[in-house]
Amino acid sequence: MTEQMPPLERPHTALLVMDYQAAIVARVPEADELLERTRAAIDLVRDWGGQVGYVRVAFEDEDFDFPESSRMGMSVRDSGRAFHADSPTTAIDERVAPAAGDVVVRKTRVGAFSTTDLHDQLQDLGVDTIVVAGISTSGVVLSSVIEAHDLDYRVFVLADGCADTDPEVHAFLLEKIFPRRAAVITLAELPGLLSQG
Repeated sequence: MTEQMPPLERPHTALLVMDYQAAIVARVPEADELLERTRAAIDLVRDWGGQVGYVRVAFEDEDFDFPESSRMGMSVRDSGRAFHADSPTTAIDERVAPAAGDVVVRKTRVGAFSTTDLHDQLQDLGVDTIVVAGISTSGVVLSSVIEAHDLDYRVFVLADGCADTDPEVHAFLLEKIFPRRAAVITLAELPGLLSQG
C-alpha cells in the first residue's frame, strides 16, 4: 500500500490523533478495534521518539456565533451542548488519552489547522512529517490531509487508524483521493517505516 518514500527522521515526525472523542467514537461500530490499533500506533511513535498530537472539536460559548449560511453552525446548534468544551462528550477517549508533552489543540471547524495553532506548534517542534489517524475519514481526515499538504508537510494516512460511518466513502478516499496528497499506510507498516529513520 505504501509508495517508496524517504525514511522518516526522528523527531521530525508527529502522529496526529484527531476527533477521538466520546461523542464521535460512539458513532463508529468498530470503535474498540480502531482504538486498539490507534493505541498501538501511539505507543510505537512515542517509543521511537516522535511527537504525538491530539485534535478535538469543542466549542466555548463565544464559538457558537455562526453566520446563518454555515452548515456546520446549523449542525452544532442542533446538537445543543453536546459539543461544548466542558461536555464529557468532547473529551478524548481515555483509551488513547494524551500524555505529558503531547500537543493538544481544540478546533471549531472540521480541519485540524484552520482554527488552531497546530501548525505553529508543530513548526516550533521541528515537525515536517505527519501521520494522520482520525474519525471521520470524510471529515477531519480529508480536511486535514488537504490542509497539511498545502502547508508542505509530508503526509501519511494511517488507513486502519481512520474510520467513517460510510464504508464506501472511507474506501474511496483511501484508495482514490488521499494518494494524490499523502502516502496511505497501515499499522503493520508503521514499525518498518519508523525504523528506517
